Amino acid sequence: MQSIFAPRTGGMLIALISMLLSACLFAPGKFTSTLDLRKDGQFSFAYTGEIHMLALSKLAEEANKAPASFTPETCYKDDTFDERPCTDEDLAKQKQAWEEEQARSAEKRQQDAQSMRAILGGIDPSSPKAAEELAARLRRQAGWKRVDYKGDGLFDVDFAITGRLDHDFTFPTIERFPMANAFVQIAMRNDGSVRVDAPGFAPAAGGEPFRSMMGAKDNMPPPSPVDGTFTLRTDGTILANNTDEGPQPDPAGQKLDWAVNLRTPAAPTALIKLGNP
Repeated sequence: MQSIFAPRTGGMLIALISMLLSACLFAPGKFTSTLDLRKDGQFSFAYTGEIHMLALSKLAEEANKAPASFTPETCYKDDTFDERPCTDEDLAKQKQAWEEEQARSAEKRQQDAQSMRAILGGIDPSSPKAAEELAARLRRQAGWKRVDYKGDGLFDVDFAITGRLDHDFTFPTIERFPMANAFVQIAMRNDGSVRVDAPGFAPAAGGEPFRSMMGAKDNMPPPSPVDGTFTLRTDGTILANNTDEGPQPDPAGQKLDWAVNLRTPAAPTALIKLGNP
């Protein structure tokens, strides 16, 4: 499996696990997404385009790093602190300390690997088949019509689902994943209205915070900037929204359009009154 980012040392694995625990796992690239809400509670949602899994290849790279080799440290005189040749005893003590540290590090890496597998729903990120395993898992879930892995943590997908809003809805969800950051959320209210939020369609979702944390240097290919459109159509009453143009006429009732890119000021949001509670 290809690597998303160039190697760096010191704290990288900890930073990646912290990022995963904060659920900053997925980001959109180029996409088109639509949501249709009907007053009778019927809905349709679609997402076609790119999804970046921001740490998948980097986790594999970190897990498969070659073990370090022992390198003697410089020895100094006790009285003048001038450099001196190391004795066999010096070298033996240094190597013992290094071996003890390696043992502690190996134990920590094993614990980290277990944590990563739990976060990734049992997928081993050190496996070259990890990305395809995730793609296969998505393909068997309802709604995922196509999932193609393009390398470097990039998936090209076609997702579409219809149903009835008798429960909240979140996209994406992944089988056996304990967490995944939401692109779109629909939350039902007792008064018959629904709140639509698209936190994953905010400018920051395009991978720049992750890129900054990893360090943008050398040959690190950045994720594609978020660049897409999100359209909401409804025959309900639009109570609130943060589009530039406001509700526009549509054969299905009214629609709201958001352009999602690095210039987008805020994540799309709307409040829609549907049928009676």
